[in-house]
Amino acid sequence: QVQLVESGGGLVQPGESLRLSCAASGSIFSIYYMYWYRQAPGNERELVARIANGGTTFYGDSVEGRFTISRDNAKNTVYLQMDSLKPEDTAVYYCKATLKLTISDTLRAYWGQGTQVTVSS
Repeated sequence: QVQLVESGGGLVQPGESLRLSCAASGSIFSIYYMYWYRQAPGNERELVARIANGGTTFYGDSVEGRFTISRDNAKNTVYLQMDSLKPEDTAVYYCKATLKLTISDTLRAYWGQGTQVTVSS
């Protein structure tokens, strides 16, 4: 059984930084894309950033230039470095991975349970 566990959320003041981590565990053949999404109260879940297993990245417009996504393939872990945080970054942050359990498997998507990030003075 595959599990994704996020950590690193918390309460910070505007302008400060946080680093989120998400570790995937279980019997995994290969992880293709790893993502960070976020959802604020009353809003739809939105894509924050995405990273391919080769390192190619994509960022949402609202975080471009402030957030950095990275991954450690040996540890099946994805990170989100969040700098210059703003109150509008407040949300529950979720990680997602698209992966195969075996070489012949179909591509599957797994989600973490979410971690709260609150930016407030």
